[in-house]
Amino acid sequence: MNKLAVLTSGGDSPGMNPAIRAITRTCIKLGVDILGIENGYQGIFDRQFTPLGVLEVSGKIRDAGTFLGTSRCDRFRQKDGQEEALSVLREEKIDGLLVIGGDGSLTGARILSDMGFPVIGLPGTIDNDLYGTDMGIGVDTALNTIIHLIDMIKATASSHRRCFIVEVMGRTSGYLALMSTISTGSQVAVVPEFDVNMAAIVESLNRRVLKKHNNSVVIVAEGVCSGQEFMDKLKREGAELINKETRLTVLGHVQRGASPTHFDRLLASRMGEYAVLAITQDQTGSMTSLVNGRVQLRTFTEILGRKKDLPADAIRLAKNLGIEIGRPPQKP
Repeated sequence: MNKLAVLTSGGDSPGMNPAIRAITRTCIKLGVDILGIENGYQGIFDRQFTPLGVLEVSGKIRDAGTFLGTSRCDRFRQKDGQEEALSVLREEKIDGLLVIGGDGSLTGARILSDMGFPVIGLPGTIDNDLYGTDMGIGVDTALNTIIHLIDMIKATASSHRRCFIVEVMGRTSGYLALMSTISTGSQVAVVPEFDVNMAAIVESLNRRVLKKHNNSVVIVAEGVCSGQEFMDKLKREGAELINKETRLTVLGHVQRGASPTHFDRLLASRMGEYAVLAITQDQTGSMTSLVNGRVQLRTFTEILGRKKDLPADAIRLAKNLGIEIGRPPQKP
């Protein structure tokens, strides 16, 4: 292959820039031209192609977000839009595409692959909801950010003897909520994978008060409901709460904004390099994955459209630590 292109799509995640850097430097090493496509899939239609070199990626390893920009492109969802995008890529003499993003972005990558265009995906999502990889690029940084913020929230919670409801990201996955609950010593994780057991939550919070603990923290994944909705429900249904003074903190997009951790810089670099090696050796239609510490490929057919479960050992750990996570959903 003589010319590759890379784009970032969907929600940004810390580590996208280190991945672009690794892709660029590996291409240079192999003598392959590399273009950056700005603004996600929309950049293909707008022909926003930027040649990348050592200077363009210099220092980017420490930056959050994506310097190429990202967006959600409705035009690419249409069949005629997909055909137009493929035509533009071929007109630009691009031989292969690297896509960094989440489930929706990689679904777009799969469409191009099914149309005969060489594509490799990289899992760039803080939710860690992509099947087939132990970790996605940006997950570790997001977790470290959440933990840091909740540690600070606990200072106020303990000073005022309050219960705090903290809303974190996670539309379809409770990974961030569960792991941050464990790592911050919080009491309740409200996650999409389990049904909310309000009676058990009330009991857990009351037990804290009776044992003279001066704070409690409930971490709510946004995919279940908003933090405000949960707090309203707790106040409405939790009539037996001993301490009814609760406060809400919505962490929001700050979870995405930290400088990538060592883990994410290394993971993104490993996946970026591996993606280039794979696509230049005609191994396409796949996503780079981290499995038992090793970077490998998983085909789009294997990973897309499949539900990724929360780690069983993390669920067991949470329960044995006394964390309330709800009950398994009732089978229809």
